[in-house]
Amino acid sequence: MRVRFLCAVVLAAMLTPALALAQTEHELDGLASWYGGKFQGRLTANGEVFDTNQLTAAHRTLPFGTIVRVINPVTEQSVVVRINDRGPFVEGRVIDLSRAAAEAIGIAAAGVAPVRVEIIHLPAERTTRTIQVASFSQRDNALALYQRLRSHGFEPAIEDASGGVHRVVLPDVPIVSLDDHRNRLASIGHPNVLVRSR
Repeated sequence: MRVRFLCAVVLAAMLTPALALAQTEHELDGLASWYGGKFQGRLTANGEVFDTNQLTAAHRTLPFGTIVRVINPVTEQSVVVRINDRGPFVEGRVIDLSRAAAEAIGIAAAGVAPVRVEIIHLPAERTTRTIQVASFSQRDNALALYQRLRSHGFEPAIEDASGGVHRVVLPDVPIVSLDDHRNRLASIGHPNVLVRSR
């Protein structure tokens, strides 16, 4: 028991400075809004399928996978959400909640309301990225690009997403090699690629 307690104390001491730094680096207090409707079933910025019934949120700068507590300062209701999207892109708003999260803190009817945001967990920094080269509605076109990239020395993969979308990606590219990969892709006709954290 004593060993577990000491481990918890050490872990807390290690995490506290990182979380405190994150609190100062990211805008956390302000207005929250929520989204659903036409966004239901679409892909979020980290490549997941958006479900407004799940406890997720969009933030402009927090890393994907960050866990935060969102607090309604009027009622002190709170909800814990995971960041999986980017936004909101409206002045003064700091977080965009799923409908389920907005309902949990009583702001769904208002649409926009002041909140406090507390970081609970920051994900470990990834040392690799995924480069999304292109996406297609026809899998044959994705396969053609897959073969072309292999012929140029790349190691591509095909992601089959919902809605019949087929994305051709280069997974697990070391961050230090991103510029080289982008230059090589541009030289074979793919200058506008998307670099993803996962």
